[in-house]
Amino acid sequence: MSAAPPVSISEIRNARLASGALVDIAIDGDTVVAVVPAGTPLPETDGEILDLTGYVVTAAGAEPHGHLDKSQSWDAIQPPFGDLVRAIESWQAFAQNLDEDETLDRARSTAVRMLASGITAVRTHVDLLHGDDALIGVRALVRLREELRGVMDIELVALGGPTVPDAVFDAALDAGIDLVGGAPHLADDPIADLDRLIAIARRRDVGLDLHTDESLAGADTLAAYARSVTGWHRPRSAGHCVRLSMMPTEDLTSLAEDVRVADIGIIALPITNLYLQGWDADHAVPRGIAPIGRLKAAGVRVAAGADNVRDPFNPVGRCDHLETASLLVAAGHLAPEEAMDAVTSGARDVMGLPVAGPIPGARADLVGIRAASLGEAVAFASADRVVLYRGRVVSRTTVSTQTALPAPTPLADAPAPALPTLVPTGK
Repeated sequence: MSAAPPVSISEIRNARLASGALVDIAIDGDTVVAVVPAGTPLPETDGEILDLTGYVVTAAGAEPHGHLDKSQSWDAIQPPFGDLVRAIESWQAFAQNLDEDETLDRARSTAVRMLASGITAVRTHVDLLHGDDALIGVRALVRLREELRGVMDIELVALGGPTVPDAVFDAALDAGIDLVGGAPHLADDPIADLDRLIAIARRRDVGLDLHTDESLAGADTLAAYARSVTGWHRPRSAGHCVRLSMMPTEDLTSLAEDVRVADIGIIALPITNLYLQGWDADHAVPRGIAPIGRLKAAGVRVAAGADNVRDPFNPVGRCDHLETASLLVAAGHLAPEEAMDAVTSGARDVMGLPVAGPIPGARADLVGIRAASLGEAVAFASADRVVLYRGRVVSRTTVSTQTALPAPTPLADAPAPALPTLVPTGK
């Protein structure tokens, strides 16, 4: 992976949309100003011309629920495979000796991988630690946000449990954290912890992003959360919500209406929840993912993310929103188009970011993926990608493959696919 300066784009030619239409796109600064059938004249703007023949173009990916401070710590921790409790214990033991620069290095590596896949916006939780210095991770991720300003939007959520004093939350917010977070369903008194987190956010006038109902059975905090924030003016969201997958239709319908009225965005996190569930079962192993298809049909704003990447909570992960989309299709029973919306436009909506994508008037945060269709893009997740952040190319990946095949075959005679090119403008 090498560094290159961003390149401002004025036109994208020959791009395939999710609908299948072949189009040209005009960009003025950070905004898409026109999307027309390929070959149709475009308004003249300043910048280079990018030919994306053979690529599908969508809104850039957004990661609405990450843990960059924990990411890529699996090898250092060597945690036992297991459920949520074992993962928490492993991380807390490691975090007793957390180093700020090492945390920054791991977080940066993960964020840059995300950017290369086409993710231009990340909301990441950061642990408020026990011990003498609770803000090691906070300082590391505030530094990362400043480093990547100009190529990626990063939102930071303070993640603290019931034993973290209010003063530590205040210190984190003073240091640059954007939202209040926590996991009240894990507390001894879930509703008391929920009420405290909401009170902190209200007092500081910031948004909330809570881990909520993260097991197939147990504490019901989402309903109380909805009742408490209905009518509030700050963004609010809830991640995990796997308990909802076990609810009878009538009960889910009632809860979904409460969540819709409260305007809480629900974030499904398939890869981590699939990994953490069912370790105590020897047959009919249970699995659960927030039922965002049914929630969206009920008018709830929904999104999906990858959550953890190679840490005690999930030993795998590719830093790729297309991996999340594929899991939503296979395990969440969403159509590819719905799955892609959850990791692009839906995620941006839940994060409170401007609309992006190949739409006139939208932010020019785009990703081109080598594929003949959206379904093929989700299925094969080609690493050949071109990523635009606010109208500028900030990452390109091209893959070269050589395969020994018996000759002659149709593949051997087929022309090599075109690479994305910048076309001289002559301006």
